Amino acid sequence: MDSGDTAWLLTSSALVLLMTPGLAFFYGGLVGRNNALATIMHSFITVALVSIIWVLWGYTLAFGPDMGHLIGGLEWFGLKGVGAEPNADYAATIPHLVYMAFQLMFAIITPAIITGAMVGRIKFKTFLVFTVLWSTIVYAPLAHWVWGFGGWLGNLSVLGLGLEGKAMDYAGGIVVHISAGVSALAAAMVLGKRRQQEPDVPHNIPFVVLGVGILWFGWFGFNAGSALGANAGAAWAFVNTNTAAAMGALAWMTLSWWRNGAPSVVGAASGAVAGLGAITPAAGFVTPSGAIIIGLVAGVLCFFATQIRARGLKVDDALDVWGVHGIGGTWGVLATGLFAVSSVGGFDGLFAGNPGQVVNQLVAIGVAWVWAFGWTFALLKVLDKLMGLRVAEQEEAVGLDMAQHGEPAYNP
Repeated sequence: MDSGDTAWLLTSSALVLLMTPGLAFFYGGLVGRNNALATIMHSFITVALVSIIWVLWGYTLAFGPDMGHLIGGLEWFGLKGVGAEPNADYAATIPHLVYMAFQLMFAIITPAIITGAMVGRIKFKTFLVFTVLWSTIVYAPLAHWVWGFGGWLGNLSVLGLGLEGKAMDYAGGIVVHISAGVSALAAAMVLGKRRQQEPDVPHNIPFVVLGVGILWFGWFGFNAGSALGANAGAAWAFVNTNTAAAMGALAWMTLSWWRNGAPSVVGAASGAVAGLGAITPAAGFVTPSGAIIIGLVAGVLCFFATQIRARGLKVDDALDVWGVHGIGGTWGVLATGLFAVSSVGGFDGLFAGNPGQVVNQLVAIGVAWVWAFGWTFALLKVLDKLMGLRVAEQEEAVGLDMAQHGEPAYNP
């Protein structure tokens, strides 16, 4: 066991946890003032709810002893057997309990990201039940497939289709950003449009920038912490994370300037998140020059994805979770197969002579899209029948701060 690695992973865990309050500020600032508190509450209560799920059964399903390459067994239910000794299958230099805590923070923020598609119209009690089910049925198996010891996306040869190697996801492009972004699209489709004629204007843009600043800061734990030690991999991931975020912010800001005649502050913030989401799967596998390209393309792709969503798909994904996280994460997973170099992360992508890695990444993208969209759509349809998804029209008009929580975000 290494004290330096342990200290870094504990620090990284705290950084990733801080990202969820950052997300709360980001989302809370983007919505109207009558829904600000309810939106912040979605992120805040997810911290509490998923923490308990993870300790009881989430961690063992995601990372427990493999069952048929599909799911972890229940041997670690309630963290039985998860203690101070390292588990060499995951991280040989840190306590198993620290690895569990680090993974918990990813499990928390992923369903919190989805909530951006639900603002202003979902019943709070239904949201709580959905989060329990989604974390168990969607997140845990997908995490096992990609990161769990024995998961099939981590060993594609078990499919018997002539595929070799594995789908690479350094810190959550597949597990976090695609799953959350695509689930948000499904949620927006099932929930339907908000009843107001015009979308909410961001009521507090300083909150938006503060939230993204916290996210950017916490993302160093998200990505560099995924090296699972204080080592060269963490250094690459740290620099690449900052580089892609910066390029994404500049790209989106420039496009908004060109299209709208002014450099949008919200656009710059959104571009940073797009760059951060896109670099996440590639952070420890590419060079900083690759990170610049990944961030640039992410800013452009996600900018236009939000335009297409609003004007073409006409789906009320209120805070463009699909356009930023879904599309940004998809691009990042593909880009990992394009730009990876063995001198950084131990394997090559297409541009370094390994076209097979692109195939592996495309398999993972397809699987994650179908799994997340299909289950989310089905879960919400069932919950709508059993509990109802949407608040009453009058409650929606008043705003969920008062209608669902009985408290205003601001005094009159």
